[in-house]
Amino acid sequence: MVEVVPIVRRKLRDGRIITREGRGFSVNELREAGMTVDLARKLGIRIDKRRRSCRPENVEALKELLRSFSKKPGEGP
Repeated sequence: MVEVVPIVRRKLRDGRIITREGRGFSVNELREAGMTVDLARKLGIRIDKRRRSCRPENVEALKELLRSFSKKPGEGP
């Protein structure tokens, strides 16, 4: 199973923004990528229902994962 890690950003009190690995993808990111929560759970993708943001790089990672799953085994890379 391919592990996809979401990227989240957080603003600190002094104004700096840090980027780190997230706990899971938000429901909005799943929806933007054309995926349901049930499908994500079947594929083993982590979901964080507390997150409300929708990061474009996370949506692209999910779309790329869907493309890799939809390829037929006999096709090239």
